[in-house]
Amino acid sequence: MRFLLAIACIFLLVSFSAAQRLPELATPEHYTLIFTPNFTSDSFSGEETIQVRVLKPTREIVLNAAEISFQEVSIRSNGSIQPAAVTLDKEKEMATLSVEHALQPGPASIVIQFTGTLNGDLRGFYLGKDEQGRKYAATQFEATDARRAFPSFDEPAYKATFDITLVADQGLTAISNGKAISDEAGPAGKHTVHFATTAKMSSYLVAMAVGRFEYVEGSAEGVPIRVYSPPGKKELGRFALQASQECLRYFDRYFGIKYPYGKLDLIGLPDFSAGAMENTGLITFREALLLLDENHASVGLKKEVAEIISHEIAHQWFGDLVTMQWWEDIWLNEGFATWMESKPVAAWKPEWNIPLDDVLDTAGTLSEDSLQNTRPIRQPADTPAQIDELFDGIAYGKAAAVLRMLEAYLGPEDFRAGVNAYLKQHSYGNASAADFWSTLATASRKPVDVVMPTFVDQPGAPFIGVKAQCAGNSTQVTLSQKRYFYDRARFAAQSPELWQVPVCLKGGVTGGNSSQQCVLLTKAQQTFDFPGCTSWMFANAGAAGYYRSGYQPDSWQALGRNAESALTPAERILLLSDAWGSVRAGQVSVGTYLSVAENLRGERNRAVVVQLLDRLNYIGKYLVTGADKAAYAAWTRTLLGPIAKEVGWQPRSGESDEQKSLRAHLLRALGGVGEDPEALAEAHRLTEKALQDPASVDPGLAPVALSLSAKSGDTALYDQYVERLKTAKTPDAYYLYFWPLAEFSDPKLVQRTLDFALSPQVRSQDASRLVAYVIRHPQAQELAWDYVRSHWPNLEKLGGGFAAGDVVGATSSFCSLSMHDQVSEFFGSHPVPSAERTLKQSLESIQQCVDLKSQQEGNLASWLHHAGGARNGAAGR
Repeated sequence: MRFLLAIACIFLLVSFSAAQRLPELATPEHYTLIFTPNFTSDSFSGEETIQVRVLKPTREIVLNAAEISFQEVSIRSNGSIQPAAVTLDKEKEMATLSVEHALQPGPASIVIQFTGTLNGDLRGFYLGKDEQGRKYAATQFEATDARRAFPSFDEPAYKATFDITLVADQGLTAISNGKAISDEAGPAGKHTVHFATTAKMSSYLVAMAVGRFEYVEGSAEGVPIRVYSPPGKKELGRFALQASQECLRYFDRYFGIKYPYGKLDLIGLPDFSAGAMENTGLITFREALLLLDENHASVGLKKEVAEIISHEIAHQWFGDLVTMQWWEDIWLNEGFATWMESKPVAAWKPEWNIPLDDVLDTAGTLSEDSLQNTRPIRQPADTPAQIDELFDGIAYGKAAAVLRMLEAYLGPEDFRAGVNAYLKQHSYGNASAADFWSTLATASRKPVDVVMPTFVDQPGAPFIGVKAQCAGNSTQVTLSQKRYFYDRARFAAQSPELWQVPVCLKGGVTGGNSSQQCVLLTKAQQTFDFPGCTSWMFANAGAAGYYRSGYQPDSWQALGRNAESALTPAERILLLSDAWGSVRAGQVSVGTYLSVAENLRGERNRAVVVQLLDRLNYIGKYLVTGADKAAYAAWTRTLLGPIAKEVGWQPRSGESDEQKSLRAHLLRALGGVGEDPEALAEAHRLTEKALQDPASVDPGLAPVALSLSAKSGDTALYDQYVERLKTAKTPDAYYLYFWPLAEFSDPKLVQRTLDFALSPQVRSQDASRLVAYVIRHPQAQELAWDYVRSHWPNLEKLGGGFAAGDVVGATSSFCSLSMHDQVSEFFGSHPVPSAERTLKQSLESIQQCVDLKSQQEGNLASWLHHAGGARNGAAGR
């Protein structure tokens, strides 16, 4: 499943306190399911037969069930049929089926007739509407919501096959995991669609959709592929179809296992809580992350759509074919898919430089993992609330980054051999983390089973301290390790964690050349001999390591001087990340970071510039005082102005996608933190053009221009954005004007945006994110926070409750002790159990921001008015 993690959201459901594992009384082997949705009453009826194997003599069988009404239940065993009494435990979401005479070990059949509600919570079997108000029914079952559609053994280890039948109104399309093998008229006013028996799979992967849908189709490797959409949008699926074909071909070759599910359908749904969901043979998407106008979509959106498609198709092997034994190993699903998603896209579109985005992702994940309130990759979880909170940046980003490091350590071919052996050994079954790394250890003959547990079972990331001393014709490199924290006091102390870290060193030797050496750091401190006498040493050669590096003051200077000429773009991204990490931990001054940035003034690589701009924006937002704002803006213009002048604001014929993306990032930075009059004038000009004719503006520049203009925008401009929303014909055109509403600063317009978010005009999946974006807007923050507290009951119930996680995560953008206390007090009396860790992380982030501000505000002012000021003056002359 692909969640939208950009705003630190955890999609929430309902909270529970007790452990909720099914007793081991029986195991399912096959389900026969018939569903009849009713769009008049917004309900459904179901008929179910579960063929099970009873494991021990018992008078009861326990299933998962929630919001289901049981009509009739019986159990057939040993040639006899017994009616079963049903006892519901709503808290544990279980139904106990009790019979008079004990069932004996062996085969049995459970027959159930039931009804349920097509809910509006975007989970289970739920109700959605397209833009014309036409109803449809669709499913979202991960992690624990199959039980809301049918009584089931709703745990991942209980794999079974499924025969599914949908009885739909005439004129409606019915889709499920398997191919439709028959479509018969009747009963009256309806048609009945039978689907092929599925492969063996977990209950959370069952999927259904009933409604008015159209499709475009193609194939790859003999597998038919369809991309479904609401009526009138099927041509927007052409890009997704092409991406799906490319990804399926790539995975077939890489894994050496043919796509296992017969057909591949992808469907874009207007109402959908997550980003996408990897149901076998029927992948469901939020329509904005599947359907796009290829002629007018930005490079960034095309990348996002392609990688989400790749992520979900990768799941057909990682997660579907081989499924984790229990949710504590969800990283085996999500980490693998995140690690794998970039590979086919990079092969298809090498000009996008996707591997550098992977490095940016690693740098971002290291930030989340720098908190005391992070978690290990493998985290115990028993209740639905605990399970839902596992779908975070650690399961996705950190697990993927660790896998990239492991791939580099073993070598791509040995790693691939181990992965493929793992898939073949556990196909159509379940596996654990130990299964994975023991297979890789055997394939590679390296201590994977020793290295991986240190990264999977411990929280946080290692900090590798580097000291290099030239000794004759070699350099003695002393590496030390300890856990990295943003918290300066914790970082200064010695933490108990110890990792087995594959470290690759890169050093500058005589003649301006460089050489590399890889070692395995297994102790708190070790010394290694590096060939040649080096003038500088970088401790993450290849940028594949999942750790932070720290250096002596003179080493930072040497690395900065040599970064452009001796380090690759990927290495320069991590150099900037490490320099900022040393600032956050109190090891160096913010001036050291800015000096490293100045040494990259010739940088033209899009990904490196993005890494730099993210930190410059943070500094401008939190560390610059009112008195220093003009000086910092001037320094930013001095640093970025020459790059912008070279790139230009006007797109050029034949320029690369990377150049287009770089231009957009520069416009955002110079128009924002740089307060550059020319950039702002260009943003306003582009906004006027976009409002007249969106197609006349580069699709990458348009959202940036609209956001910058909104910051100083008035009611007239706001009204124009709203009108554009009403006439948008495609999802990307709609969101082009939707998200900038969060950027307006006028308090009356901020209030309008917040009211709009909670109105029926905004889909529940978007409402919480829009509110969260307003919370992150510095000029609107306090007003938005007051609004959240006064409208909490409405926010809390949006989309079944997932909105709460967006809001809790957004409070991490606060940076004052008073706001910290307000957040703590409010959520203390309005708990969100599924976001307990998110709340702790937000509170810690606020504290660390306050600490950093107190520590570095003065250093920044001093640097700006001395080193930075001198440079600005020189530039002016």
